Amino acid sequence: MSGKEGSGGFRKRKHDYFPRGQKREEKENVTPSSALMTSFKSFQLELDTRHDKYERLVKLSRDITIESKRTIFLLHRFISAPNGEEILNESEVKLDAVRRKIKQVAQELIGEDVYQFHRAISPGLQEYVEAVSFQYFIKTRSLISVEEINKQLIFTAEDREETTNTTSSSHDKQPHTWSLKITPVDYLLGVADLTGELMRLCISSVGNGDIDTPFELSQFLRQIYDGFTFIGNTGPYEVSKKLYTLKQSLAKVENACYTLKVRGSEIPKHMLADVFSTKTELIDDDSLP
Repeated sequence: MSGKEGSGGFRKRKHDYFPRGQKREEKENVTPSSALMTSFKSFQLELDTRHDKYERLVKLSRDITIESKRTIFLLHRFISAPNGEEILNESEVKLDAVRRKIKQVAQELIGEDVYQFHRAISPGLQEYVEAVSFQYFIKTRSLISVEEINKQLIFTAEDREETTNTTSSSHDKQPHTWSLKITPVDYLLGVADLTGELMRLCISSVGNGDIDTPFELSQFLRQIYDGFTFIGNTGPYEVSKKLYTLKQSLAKVENACYTLKVRGSEIPKHMLADVFSTKTELIDDDSLP
């Protein structure tokens, strides 16, 4: 039997080696003004500040998501609207409001590591990428690059400071610049979500009698799908999850093109959208496990 064991064969706990009076004295010796307590109070303040900032960023990300979705809903009216330029101008106004929210995010992240708060702002940035790329496709029929998106997220403001010094005259305005860069992962996830909106645009355009848009969208979606297949399982987990949804959207658009090519002359134009919606439901049912 070792010396650390008692008569009953049980190991003593560490605090049993210290008298109770000594432990009480140690507790009484810890004062609020000690260096240890001061350090822990500073840690508490730092953690509380970080958590509060994280919650503010989550709320801003929700606002960005809501406004971006409203912009996407507005852009879907471009096909059926009599004046498409008004829709594009109104969407630009909404996107400017979203960028003002992103500017607040950039101001919150001044001096911080962006990746520590990335999970708080990632959903909003993905939705913004989806809205911006959707508007860009309607305008140019091409995909916007991440560099062009980041150029729009450089914000400049002038901070006017009043000084009591009478000798200072012309240096009362100091320019400040804030920027927030979209990460490659957020860009890819936003583009993957864009394919679902393009699929809806295809169906609505056929309902309005536009026969050329589905074939154009089919070619565009096929190029995006080819690009994502090059990433495959080597990229982030979220990107590989989006690949299945992207493939579904491509299948729906290709099915619409097939119906237009084979049976387009047999079905009246006002019934094409109903035929496509029915076939889309069949594709969704077949894809379910």
